[in-house]
Amino acid sequence: MGSASFSKRAQALLRVRNQLLRECLAELLAVFVLILITLSGSAQMVTSSGTKGNILTAYLAGALAVMVAIHTAGGVSGAHLNPAFSLCMCLLGQLPLWKFPIFVAVQTLGSFIAAGAVYALYYDAIQFYSNGTLAASGPLETASIFATYPAEYLSLSNGFLDQVMGTALLIVGILAITDGRNKRVPEGLEPVAVALLVFSIEVSMGSNCGCPMNPARDFGPRLFTYVAGWGSEVFRDNAWWWVPVVAPLLGAAVGTALYQLLVALHHPAEDGGGARGGKRDSGGGSTAIPLGAGPWDK
Repeated sequence: MGSASFSKRAQALLRVRNQLLRECLAELLAVFVLILITLSGSAQMVTSSGTKGNILTAYLAGALAVMVAIHTAGGVSGAHLNPAFSLCMCLLGQLPLWKFPIFVAVQTLGSFIAAGAVYALYYDAIQFYSNGTLAASGPLETASIFATYPAEYLSLSNGFLDQVMGTALLIVGILAITDGRNKRVPEGLEPVAVALLVFSIEVSMGSNCGCPMNPARDFGPRLFTYVAGWGSEVFRDNAWWWVPVVAPLLGAAVGTALYQLLVALHHPAEDGGGARGGKRDSGGGSTAIPLGAGPWDK
């Protein structure tokens, strides 16, 4: 009885009632979880020289992190996790445009904090592996634990195309998975399906530049490495840093347009209640994307 009473008093004292603040807190935690697991998988691979992890385990960690992160905030903020996906929701009218910069700031902050947590967790391993030198290039570089860098052969134009295509595919896949008028996955299994989607893209399109597909996931940790001792080289290296920031946003617009123009806009109108979670249109049909801040918040 005493513990229950204390729990109620604590909830009354600490509970946040402002909807926007609740969404921001949930999004912050979800992105933190996503980046913490993703970068930890990479850190384990790099600092062990591949003996305690490889590129496949790193990709798997990142994909499973998406699943956990969606469960963490899906019912509160919609678990966007990614400015590219937030842009998609804006284009579809599911997220007010004024919320977009707020979500982007929260997602970037969550990524920055998570990068710091990974650095603290693997501090000794990073120092041992790199002989105490934090470098963004060379045989003992460790900056790639936190942010993505292009392969030696990759040009900026090809890298830009890589990120546009990869992010467009990600958005098309998510819209298909959550489309109540299409072959939508059973309710509650969306996080698993999206995790498998992310994993499939990573293992098929990751060799060029690590498949970031998320401006916050790349820029937040890159900014952390800049202030934590890797220096300005993390931004100067081949002038790459802006590609995983800008290209995924364009890819999100392309993916959204493709799915709407080739699939969603051609669903037959319904006279009944419409798709599960669907938003009614003026003709009695249903749009492809559920109501709310995200497609799995119902």
